[in-house]
Amino acid sequence: MAEILKGSPVAKFIKEKIKSESDLLRQKGIIPTLGIIRMGDRPEDISYEKGVIKNCESVGIQARVFEVPENTSMNEFVELLKSVNQDDNIHGILMFRPLPKHIDYEVIKNIIDPRKDIDCMSPVNLEKVFEGELDGFAPCTPKAVIEILKFYNVPLSGANVAIINRSMVVGRPLSMMFIGENSTVTICHSRTKDLPKVTANADIVVAAVGKARMLGKEYFSENSVVIDVGINDAGDGKICGDVDYDNVVDHVKSITPVPGGVGSVTSAILLSHVIIACKKIVDKQ
Repeated sequence: MAEILKGSPVAKFIKEKIKSESDLLRQKGIIPTLGIIRMGDRPEDISYEKGVIKNCESVGIQARVFEVPENTSMNEFVELLKSVNQDDNIHGILMFRPLPKHIDYEVIKNIIDPRKDIDCMSPVNLEKVFEGELDGFAPCTPKAVIEILKFYNVPLSGANVAIINRSMVVGRPLSMMFIGENSTVTICHSRTKDLPKVTANADIVVAAVGKARMLGKEYFSENSVVIDVGINDAGDGKICGDVDYDNVVDHVKSITPVPGGVGSVTSAILLSHVIIACKKIVDKQ
């Protein structure tokens, strides 16, 4: 039976650190504040928003919601974002995506203040990741993958890593983070030849395909450490990962569950970015 790499202990560890740093800031009269920009009222956005606010409250971060109708014009949306950028009492900005089609994301991502960009939308922050600066606002999901591996003392230096994703959201920034830890990385995708052989020979496999239970045990060895980033509809009202968990769990060394794995740590990373942003902004005031 594999070691189950649960996300909750990792998230708890990160949140405890956030809470202590938040308490220190509050003692100085500084209230770390997250600005949430939500366009429209999609049920999944509202549900996620409630979760974010609850998490903020648990670690001493204040949340302010800026809700605008879905038919808000591009100009009005830009003005809202600029006003939140300029508000000295807001330290981090979380913008729910995807945005409606009439909102030009390419424009928006270049307007958001890089100092407050806790979800790594800005090309400025993404560029820093590729330059090896990993102490700022790296994308939260890749950062969560690294935090889980470190928490469970999985050796990264010298490890062979296969990442099944080449997007700018997960695969590419995550590859840079692994390289920063002295791992050897192979980025896999739909045209990778003999994918099961590539992944089975890796020490660590990160699955971010977006296809429910696609990866069976032929993709892994008994020494595989499997990080499942996938969140898919399991077809029975529940969610599942990209890995066929039930058939793989007895075949590998360790594995993250879905749900209960990477997702909870991603949320904690997001909150830690609010504290980082707050400290940097206050230091420069």
